[in-house]
Amino acid sequence: MTGVGIVFIEELHLGVDYEKCGLKSPEKAPVFTGYILKNYDEYCKNRLRPAVIICPGGGYFYTSDREATPMATEFLAAGMNAFVLRYSCAPSRFPTALVELATAVKLVRQHAKEWNIDPDKIIVQGGSAGGHLAASLGVFWDDDVLRSRGFQGKEHKPNALILAYPVISGTSHPHMDSFKNLLGDDLTNEMLEFLSLEKRVSKNTPPTFLWHTLEDEVAYPQNSMLFASALMECGVPLELHIFPEGSHSLVNGNEIANVPERIRPKVRAWIPMVMDWIKKL
Repeated sequence: MTGVGIVFIEELHLGVDYEKCGLKSPEKAPVFTGYILKNYDEYCKNRLRPAVIICPGGGYFYTSDREATPMATEFLAAGMNAFVLRYSCAPSRFPTALVELATAVKLVRQHAKEWNIDPDKIIVQGGSAGGHLAASLGVFWDDDVLRSRGFQGKEHKPNALILAYPVISGTSHPHMDSFKNLLGDDLTNEMLEFLSLEKRVSKNTPPTFLWHTLEDEVAYPQNSMLFASALMECGVPLELHIFPEGSHSLVNGNEIANVPERIRPKVRAWIPMVMDWIKKL
């Protein structure tokens, strides 16, 4: 573990048994990085912090640098521990990344005491295709797709979801490139239906914060609206923000993750909004 100021940064071993899960080992192992705030005897000796596991987007083709560390720093600045999962992308196929994320949640919960984490505030955040992955764990944590691979109980269940401009539906306003990378030769109407996550929401889906922009022409804003509507139908707490301006993947809305012409100060409002939402969980 490497200390930087008050933050300890560590690359963590997920230890996914791909063979046991009936999956092909990825060409490149996933990378799971923890950014863990230090507690001080002086004022926060016994503090338990929320933990946010970040799934960067990238169309299931890669994981974006822009959506990784820049997002981790936002949560760290708010006094939370942050983790970034560089999950397996194409040519790895569903459900490889889902198994990796479920393993990551389980690992964080198992080490909650050691890392000063509240085990009841382990949150998964994702943007774009990373939002699809985060939402997938939210709807499939108690499904056979994970149960059949050895995930039992609730150790791998996130307590909440944060979905930024997510890919959600494979049948209504879909981002087809994401589904092509996720499914490969298994890209069928049946699988597109199965992975249309608005149709998989249940009362057991975690509380969810969503945001999108109306001008997003990559992952259309209908994706967030469909998921939010399904949450409402099932009585799951949610908060949804639709901003009128801004293109896809604005991340935190400032110059850290955007070139000047893409900066949208109004969109950055989602950062304090989501921090306030987390406090109320």
